[in-house]
Amino acid sequence: MNFQQITAELNALDPKNPGGWPLYVRITAVIVLMVGLAGGGYYYFVTPLLDELATEQAKEPGLKQTFENKQRKVAALDALKEQLADMERSFGAMLRQLPSKAEIANLLIDISQTRLANSLEEELFQPQGEQPREFYAVVPNRIIVHGTYHEMGGFVSGVAALPRIVTIEDVDIKPGKKDQLRMTAVAKTYRYLDENELAAQAPKAKAKAAPKGKKK
Repeated sequence: MNFQQITAELNALDPKNPGGWPLYVRITAVIVLMVGLAGGGYYYFVTPLLDELATEQAKEPGLKQTFENKQRKVAALDALKEQLADMERSFGAMLRQLPSKAEIANLLIDISQTRLANSLEEELFQPQGEQPREFYAVVPNRIIVHGTYHEMGGFVSGVAALPRIVTIEDVDIKPGKKDQLRMTAVAKTYRYLDENELAAQAPKAKAKAAPKGKKK
């Protein structure tokens, strides 16, 4: 069969009667139809899935990094818990160094005894009034003493060695009478607030934390 005969047969095909087409034409038509269906299916169904897959693959590095970060945090959780426990123990130890209200008088006596042990002459030892804080109170005491430089150094060291927390602040040393020096300072002691005092402090703390209303 030559080209002209094939052309003549193709021109003579009846679209309404594909059953009457030559075998090779029907096979070719079926192949073309299958290829068309496969191509259309790939375009309309597979291509969107491939695009979605590419999108999800692009997210993978970020998700992996997030997972690794969270994994590191989980791995560090035990260490953080241990650090928190250490901080709580340290805080408890510091809190136990704060005297109660009833023990303040004895602490002030200890400060006076430390002054006497270092041969300092007392000019003034005057409590200044407590300054409440969140869970403790500052008890400042203004002191003026006379003595040598070494005696004052021994007094400050002795106060620092007391079992309770005492700080010496606002120190001012000037020449005094005879060959002595005159030291003015504030000895601050600290005590913890009892339950009733903490309950009284709570409303004040809330009032300070509350935002102030705008002035009209």
